[in-house]
Amino acid sequence: MITTDFAPGSPCWIDLGAPDVPAAADFYGSVFGWEFEPAGSDEGDYGMFKLGGKAVAGLGKLTEEGARSAWMIYFSTPDADATTEAVQRSGGTVRVAPMDADGEGRMAQYTDPQGGQFAVWQPGTTKGVEVVDGAGSLGWIELYTTDLAAAKEFYGNLFGWETQDMDLPGGGGTYSLITPSGLPPERMHGGLMQLPGDALTLTGGRPYWHPVFGSGDCDATVAKVREKGGTVQMGPEDAPDVGRLAVCLDPAGADFVVLTPVQG
Repeated sequence: MITTDFAPGSPCWIDLGAPDVPAAADFYGSVFGWEFEPAGSDEGDYGMFKLGGKAVAGLGKLTEEGARSAWMIYFSTPDADATTEAVQRSGGTVRVAPMDADGEGRMAQYTDPQGGQFAVWQPGTTKGVEVVDGAGSLGWIELYTTDLAAAKEFYGNLFGWETQDMDLPGGGGTYSLITPSGLPPERMHGGLMQLPGDALTLTGGRPYWHPVFGSGDCDATVAKVREKGGTVQMGPEDAPDVGRLAVCLDPAGADFVVLTPVQG
């Protein structure tokens, strides 16, 4: 599960870079019931998605030339500058050097050695998202990578993650569960999965992270995705011991997973 105590190395924030901010706000508002609150006077700039008055994600204008619309996962760090040095030592690339965010925190963005993009957040007045692990909020994260062993080594060295491998049903390969350093298995917050480059069509073969959002009714949420112009890559289908899930794309092509977890 994902919690809001934000242990080092755990996911603490997500935001979406979208080509059309008002359109994205309308889509996710319909799908998850989120309300968008612009940070400034211009609705086309950065703002917050809120659920019940509490922050669940950020949304901003996609400005990077040639970049695809995508969700960015931020991991908590006590020192963004030290993490940046560790990324470089381990063969990663700095996309955005550490920078202050008006006292709310300090952030940086990177690319791992295989090409997966991620970010870190050093908390200031803002620790991270305020709602997690429920309907309409972040409950899990996943990395699709072309080299599982290399990803485990890179992120393990960087964040101290502990991993536990499990075999996927039907000979689907290995799924590696990740847990923050020193925490018990119930604090698992995500997984790493190896896929061939030709299966990663969204990025032209590069690895990528995506969020998993909870839903009280996966099929009803997927119906809203389609109604609002999104598409479904897989599902809805039942995953044993996990729940009912679907892999979705918003109208701009940003991917996310909808999951109604098993009860118990």
